[in-house]
Amino acid sequence: MFFVYSAVYTISLIALLPYFVLNRKKYLSGFKQRLGFLPEFSSKGKPVVWIHCVSVGETNASRPLVRTIKKRYPKLLLVVSVTTKTGYDLARELYKNDAALIFYIPFDIPFIVNKVMRQIKPSLILIMETEIWFNFFRSARRNRSRVVIVNGRLSEKSAGRYALIRKTMKRVLRSVDLALMQTSKDAHRLISLGINSRKVKITGNFKFDQKVDKNELSLTAYFKERFGFNDSTPLIVAASTHTPEEKWILDAFKQMYLSGKQNLPRLVLVPRHPERFDEVGRLIEETGFSYVRRTSEFGIDDELADVVLLDTIGELRSIYPLADIVFVGGSLIPHGGQSILEPAIAGRTIVTGYSLTNFEAVANEFAAREAFVRLPELEKDIVSDRLAAKFTELLDNKELKEKLAENAFRVMKDNRGATAKTLKYLNPFLQVSGNVLHG
Repeated sequence: MFFVYSAVYTISLIALLPYFVLNRKKYLSGFKQRLGFLPEFSSKGKPVVWIHCVSVGETNASRPLVRTIKKRYPKLLLVVSVTTKTGYDLARELYKNDAALIFYIPFDIPFIVNKVMRQIKPSLILIMETEIWFNFFRSARRNRSRVVIVNGRLSEKSAGRYALIRKTMKRVLRSVDLALMQTSKDAHRLISLGINSRKVKITGNFKFDQKVDKNELSLTAYFKERFGFNDSTPLIVAASTHTPEEKWILDAFKQMYLSGKQNLPRLVLVPRHPERFDEVGRLIEETGFSYVRRTSEFGIDDELADVVLLDTIGELRSIYPLADIVFVGGSLIPHGGQSILEPAIAGRTIVTGYSLTNFEAVANEFAAREAFVRLPELEKDIVSDRLAAKFTELLDNKELKEKLAENAFRVMKDNRGATAKTLKYLNPFLQVSGNVLHG
């Protein structure tokens, strides 16, 4: 099965090369590293801990873990890998002083993975949120690297796909020494795929442990000054949006402007994918709203712009504290949604669409505590109407808006502790004795 998987994977990769070239901004970044050609690296005899994050969400969530390991175990050398360009850019910003190497995870082809394993020689590999790569796990085991899944989650959909090859999954999961899962459902799904139940523990979700740091707050102050955000004019932030959510948001915004109400809000649009920044910029222009891009040169009209396009990576968390309402994207379409935890950290009022399957456990917790607004699935021609109505209702009803925001922050506070629980289980793997990690 491993041979068949490797053959299909390699053939698919070759077949997709023209697509990668056409979308080079997104897919060709780090291509050389994905082929196993990493920057020069030497551990100088120190034990190496390899932390793998997928994209922005996992990279942000790993902050408390990375910083704590760095502080408690200074003799360890940390390296961080990512899958996406946005994750790579953020990791370079966050961990430039913590990680000895930041790189793209190699393609899951045996000779490439083995080459990277030999170069890095990790004693311990921490996989954020359950990325299961057959050859990667197999190579780690052959190189006697310990593998731990941290902050693990496994959706019902993914578990169903993996169940089709349960025998193979059971073999792959033998390489996992410990799986620290977010919820009991995540744990049971992984166990159903064949991992030894004694290796599975429930530790909660790292993302509840995130805090706004000083650098983010200094950027918040900059945004407030440059764009003239103030308490007297409401601000709506549309975060991590996908096609066609920006159009629906802008149409809703237009309806609010045509309503004739006093004290109309301003809007910050933050597309999920950087390659769409120009496209969304053109869309804003077509609506007739005045707008400014974050990356544009400072101008005296920045304070007057109806819409601000945040066309950067890693700055979204700094805009949240200024928002009255945060709409979280990827939820009005069958995408599964983006995380609602980051705006909750800032104590903001959160609105989403119906699709939150990527974060269903979190969404259920928030819903039970009346901590956000979740719109039902809607016909496309009325989405803008419902958004405009909901935004208007929340801005007019200050008591309701503040109650939702307070409940969201309280949910965050009540669920903290996942990092501490995780470290309790990781400590035996991290204890240093000479130049060897023991588990």
